[in-house]
Amino acid sequence: MSKAKYIFVTGGVTSSLGKGIISASLGKLLQARGFRVTIQKFDPYINIDPGTLNPYEHGECYVTDDGAETDLDLGHYERFLDIKTSQDNNVTTGRIYNNVITKERRGDFLGKTVQVVPHITDEIKNNFYKLGETGDYDIVITEIGGCVGDIESLPFIEAVRQARFELGVNNFVSIHLTLIPYLKAAGEQKTKPTQHSVKQLLEAGIQPDILVCRTEHTLTSEIRKKLALFCNVASNCVIEAQDAETIYDVPLLMRKEKLDERVLTKLKLSHKKEPQIDQWKEFLGRLKNPTDEVRIALVGKYVQLKDAYKSIAEAFVHAGAHNECRVELSWINSEELDGDNVVRLLKDKHGILVAPGFGERGWEGKLQAVKYAREDKIPFFGICLGLQCAVIEFARNVLNIPKANSTEMDPKTKAPVIDMMEAQKKVTKMGGTMRLGAYACELKKGSKAYSVYGHSKIMERHRHRYEFNNKYLEQFEEAGFLATGINPDTKLVEIMELKDHPWFVGSQFHPELKSTVMNPHPLFVRFVKAALAFKKETYK
Repeated sequence: MSKAKYIFVTGGVTSSLGKGIISASLGKLLQARGFRVTIQKFDPYINIDPGTLNPYEHGECYVTDDGAETDLDLGHYERFLDIKTSQDNNVTTGRIYNNVITKERRGDFLGKTVQVVPHITDEIKNNFYKLGETGDYDIVITEIGGCVGDIESLPFIEAVRQARFELGVNNFVSIHLTLIPYLKAAGEQKTKPTQHSVKQLLEAGIQPDILVCRTEHTLTSEIRKKLALFCNVASNCVIEAQDAETIYDVPLLMRKEKLDERVLTKLKLSHKKEPQIDQWKEFLGRLKNPTDEVRIALVGKYVQLKDAYKSIAEAFVHAGAHNECRVELSWINSEELDGDNVVRLLKDKHGILVAPGFGERGWEGKLQAVKYAREDKIPFFGICLGLQCAVIEFARNVLNIPKANSTEMDPKTKAPVIDMMEAQKKVTKMGGTMRLGAYACELKKGSKAYSVYGHSKIMERHRHRYEFNNKYLEQFEEAGFLATGINPDTKLVEIMELKDHPWFVGSQFHPELKSTVMNPHPLFVRFVKAALAFKKETYK
């Protein structure tokens, strides 16, 4: 059995209480005390992974270095802990059942009747312990998606119950995140929803060790005592998680509530060393006390659900703090952009980012945004599809190829400046088959990209099927739209930048996926800096 200690985080009353943020915050505090920590997310849905889910269904699909398409909470884990996650950090019901059925087809169960208990729960536990058994971590935090009581969560909760006995009381902590609603008419906080949630957990055989209570108001000592009495936890293990100004406040709030100390006591681990969080406090100081502000348009087709672009939004938070600047994002629906309103909607912005996405909907609006940024010399940043939009707009309006298009949008186009990669043309299955994960890129010296990174070899994460068509590369470069980052193995274009423009850069990869609090991504940092320069030059 693994020597690692295990923390399980469950949720009750309602979804979207912030289990991922609480898990990441606790992980940060334990890491800051010198422990080696990782966090994993177990999702109850039957999809193998979120790669085929509509962003409106599930928010952003977060991609790891090893090419796993994962839940957006893994982005929080990486941003807070400044670590890399992998496919082992995100497991779904679909993957669990797929693994078990594959074993059954091979005959691994020797003719036994395959059942939820023990076969499904054993597979879940094997994945619980997998990261801890590597020897790389002292503590593994496991977030169980959904709410206690959800029918799809039952096998995971049962596996947690079994894990408590397998691991032993000193190697296991159960944290239950719940809600304390405030009834305005009555003027009081109500504990009954939490009591019922804990009761459901108890019925499943799990006694929570610690309660983390989301609340709009401070928990009184009476409320804490009542929760402790009715939920069978020590009163000092009733943790207040009051609504915060920013998610980056939460580690400090949890430190104030001594969540990390309570966990370490339960796990019989020494906690004499105080967490080293001075750098985190410095980041928060810059974040909350900006000396300037820029307005940046985020042009995309999923802007109604901002979680669809979660990593981009957070990368701007990191880059803004680095520049001591508040980034005010304007969420522009690309479906609503056209030649008549593009100036009105974008004229007061200091930068324009055209976001990633798939499909034709909102496509023409993105092209309008690119054209406006190029012609009016407004700092521009295109990511994945955003770069492809820039390529097509340039081909149509500068290279005078009016029919230029992507074969994604028009499979029969006569001028496919963006085309499906050869390796993708024989792919028939949708899930997990794109160009995924970290790939090498070589930067040309003297380029903006090289000056941003400071070296010529980089590794960035991808998620796409279509690429710049190198048959047109000479035409583009002669006109000043330069390919300044190339994959050394496939010669695929990774970065392009416009020569006679203060900042017009597009990347085929997703830089937002590698931006963290302690290491803001340099492309976002420089884009925000360019937006600041544009603002000062425009309004001097």
